Amino acid sequence: MPFFVKGDVRIRYEVVGSGFPLLVTPGGGLNSRVSNWPTAVFNAMEAFKNDFRCITLDQRNANGGESTGPIPASDPWGAFADDQLALMDHLGAQKFFFMGYCIGGPFGLKLIERAPERVVAAVLCQPVGHRPENPDVMYNSGRDVWGPELRARRPENTAESIEAYLHSLYRLRPDFVYSVSREFVRNCQTPMLVLPDDTPAHAYQAAIDVASLAPNAEVTVYPWKEPPELKARTINRVRAFLKARQPATAAR
Repeated sequence: MPFFVKGDVRIRYEVVGSGFPLLVTPGGGLNSRVSNWPTAVFNAMEAFKNDFRCITLDQRNANGGESTGPIPASDPWGAFADDQLALMDHLGAQKFFFMGYCIGGPFGLKLIERAPERVVAAVLCQPVGHRPENPDVMYNSGRDVWGPELRARRPENTAESIEAYLHSLYRLRPDFVYSVSREFVRNCQTPMLVLPDDTPAHAYQAAIDVASLAPNAEVTVYPWKEPPELKARTINRVRAFLKARQPATAAR
């Protein structure tokens, strides 16, 4: 798999298929990496490779991945968006679709906030969101799982710096989807399709709030993962949603 380097950030990525670009980020929280696709609820790289130019990546500092970079407590969500935009620049994709699983929900909304003119449409699959009755589920996962694994590989990252990073990610805006405000989503004109889930990290209410607030959002039925026929119809709905919003001038 190829790498892209920009300053002190090194990103490992993969591209399959052809057509209009679709950036897809796998789930796994801060361990969002390409090797997670085989165990995803469905493998977007496989499902859509005949429809779009599918692009995915190891997020910076995902354990088990090969992308590296600083852990910037000052603007962690913005740093992820900057990585993703820099990769799309590198690949010559000025405009693109985005589909994010799990932590990809906050990724996608921050990406739209950063570059609304570039993200043509977005799909949020099982998005992460704040759960008031269990507010630190994401923070604790980072502290107990991601952080120790990262420090074992890269001991220059102190426990204090990791704690500050996790605080900025999950406690600085302890509401909704962490990365953007409700006011932003309320005024966001980007077409979205939300595929809700309901687990400790994938807060159902946060997903429904996104679908309710965003003026051009749609939402699938829930649950949609079973039976297989329903999941297949949901995948087809994602494909149809994106194809209907593909720019007419898009080069094939």
